[in-house]
Amino acid sequence: MKDKVVFITGANGGLGSSVTRAFLKQGARVIGASRRIKAAEFPQPNFEAMTIDFDKLDEIKSGVARIVERYGRLDVLVHVVGGFAGGPSIAETSGEMWEQMQNINLNAAFHVFRECIPHLRKSLSGRLIAIGSLAAVQPHANLGAYVVSKTALAMLVQTVALENADAALTANVILPGTMDTPVNRKAMPDADFSKWAKTDDVAELVLSLAGEQAKHLTGLAIPIEGGRG
Repeated sequence: MKDKVVFITGANGGLGSSVTRAFLKQGARVIGASRRIKAAEFPQPNFEAMTIDFDKLDEIKSGVARIVERYGRLDVLVHVVGGFAGGPSIAETSGEMWEQMQNINLNAAFHVFRECIPHLRKSLSGRLIAIGSLAAVQPHANLGAYVVSKTALAMLVQTVALENADAALTANVILPGTMDTPVNRKAMPDADFSKWAKTDDVAELVLSLAGEQAKHLTGLAIPIEGGRG
């Protein structure tokens, strides 16, 4: 992974921080983007912080352009940005909640992918890895907006895999169950945290999919859960 140029969205979140540290440890050149992020969060010479509001297409466009202008290439995209909202039934879901879930979980991914794919293709060993949700594999009552957005994300990634196989660009989506993050612990203090997916385990899977050994793995939706020792 040394000398690879890696773009990570949501790089300083609960999972994003683990993913960022994993790539930095392997010597990759990491550009970590988030709405609010500082280089001091990952004080290593091979890390660059980039502030991007993923609701704004112009910021996504200019961010990707700056990466390619500075480093001359893009080898790996890890799209971690996402959000969760649930509670109401479909009949009670507000238009605002519906649009929020589609924007953060699907539209942002589409715009990031569209800007990055041409550069990942030029790498000739490009890797696109997105973080979805285990909830996307079946319907869930009172989570309609969230589940639909994550299901569509998985299909989007698998379509990217089909369209770019000719350039040896792989695209896969990881489907974690509930992850053991500070935010989730605070939201569900009475839960059994031992049954949740560990962020370091998910990061290890991301790292493996970005490696040379995963060049024949593409179009996969890979579930990962916790509580297995």
